[in-house]
Amino acid sequence: MTSHIAIVGAGIVGLSHAVAALDAGYRVTVIEQDSAAVLASIRNFGHVCTSVQAGEVGELAREANPIWRALAERVGIEARVSGTLVIARSEAEEAVLVELAGRKDADERGLLTAGQAAEQLRLAAPGEIRSGLLLAGDLTANPRTVVADLARWIADHERGEVRFGTTLHGVREGQHLTLETSRGDIAADRVIVAAGHLVGRLFPDLAGDVSECVLQMARVRAPHDMGLGPAVLSGTSMLRYGAFAGPAQDALRAETERLRPELLEIGANVMFTQQADGTLLVGDSHDYFDAAPPFLNERWSDLLLADAAELLGAPRLEVLERWQGIYASSSERELLREEPIPGVSVVSVTTGIGMTVGPALGARTIATF
Repeated sequence: MTSHIAIVGAGIVGLSHAVAALDAGYRVTVIEQDSAAVLASIRNFGHVCTSVQAGEVGELAREANPIWRALAERVGIEARVSGTLVIARSEAEEAVLVELAGRKDADERGLLTAGQAAEQLRLAAPGEIRSGLLLAGDLTANPRTVVADLARWIADHERGEVRFGTTLHGVREGQHLTLETSRGDIAADRVIVAAGHLVGRLFPDLAGDVSECVLQMARVRAPHDMGLGPAVLSGTSMLRYGAFAGPAQDALRAETERLRPELLEIGANVMFTQQADGTLLVGDSHDYFDAAPPFLNERWSDLLLADAAELLGAPRLEVLERWQGIYASSSERELLREEPIPGVSVVSVTTGIGMTVGPALGARTIATF
């Protein structure tokens, strides 16, 4: 008889585990408390930013990249190899790019002149741009469609099932594990809980170091015809990702503290991804709470949008939508992986890069069963 895996959470991490389990021959049931995925997995940039990760999450990102490419073919999800363009607008930022490009582990990294970087953005002139670094292997997906498409593919699979509007109340041990849900019991041989920042509602003892990180983001109209190019990172992005770590990053942080302290105050990562409809997903700020309030700070949005507009040589950006992103965050670890009950695996990405590492994390988890 085929073993049955129940997965709690239909975000990208939960669905990635479901795909890996189906590929491994298991029967899979995914349950999700909402009628559709509405949290972290649709509120992000859709950026599969393989090239800027380091450490274990860097390994996972490199493993996930080819899985994403295969999913684009198998499932028909809206994802493309876009590359990532990192823009330098100061000498300190340029030094970070030179340092990264010169490392022995450099792969698919190409330094660009100011003119070449501007050409990537279809700008008539470089403006404040000094140089760029093109990270060719990264992907961009449409976060608003990817998880829904994956859920449909899983539901259509002969061994797959997805139950939306189904809340987990608890897991009962016995001959089999039994999920007690708002729509009846579900028996399973293994359970994977991928509830993101909501993990504390199910297993409060595991969530002591997990808080809610909230972001301010917007969808804007591109200020000019940009085609469909790379995701774009700026100087503040260089302060947030592990691959940029080094003396040049330290110098850039000191410069930013001196010249643009307001960007550090809001935890800015000024970046954007280009979507097929011609819009840009722009963000983001970072703030941390035990229970995140829903309110957006207009000053923070103004700072992010003004910096993105400056990078694009535009006086302003036309905002079409704003929203609050949210994800699980921990100052102690990048990944939460625990087994509070025999046969029950709790898995959460606590650094906001679930879209980047999710498929590989799912594959690794299933491989241990």
